Amino acid sequence: MDITDALAPKSDQLDAVELVNPRTFTIDTGSRLGTREGATVAEIRFVGFPRWWRPSKGMLDVLAKCWGTDGKAWVGRSVTLYNDPEVTFGKDKVGGIRISHLSHIDGPVTVAIRGRGQGARKIAWPVKPLTIAAPPPPPAAMSLEDVAATTDTDTLRTAWQGSPPDVRAAIEARVAEIAALAQGDTAQTGGE
Repeated sequence: MDITDALAPKSDQLDAVELVNPRTFTIDTGSRLGTREGATVAEIRFVGFPRWWRPSKGMLDVLAKCWGTDGKAWVGRSVTLYNDPEVTFGKDKVGGIRISHLSHIDGPVTVAIRGRGQGARKIAWPVKPLTIAAPPPPPAAMSLEDVAATTDTDTLRTAWQGSPPDVRAAIEARVAEIAALAQGDTAQTGGE
């Protein structure tokens, strides 16, 4: 049982405490600039996720450096986020959301992000490329000859999906033929 959804706070944004394990999100349409406590913030939408991600200024530095400043161009790109327990608010370590991987970058990148407080030094932030696995290709369509030569019903049933109607009919007939042959063998074996 995965309890990730149960960890979600009653909030309108993704919170660091939800990231017990790193999670990869894909950016959706609908991201915008908003206002929070009198400051302008980026509010980023993720595909299939009901709340906003409001990245810190430092993580916005990363996004701007790696993807540019046009947030509309980010749609369809992916980001891996994690909870960095070393992030402080005032004197307290409260944790914060950090970027570890981004899609659409050619290799590892180090971005100088702003530190906290007046006169703070820049921090070198490493980002790794995120490789999104391509979905497996659909099984090759079987020809009528392939259907006639196949004796494995699981292979035939898998090939049935996405096949044209004439091949589907041939697959159904071949599965029935194999079943009848198997039944005949059982009847012969049982009669001996």
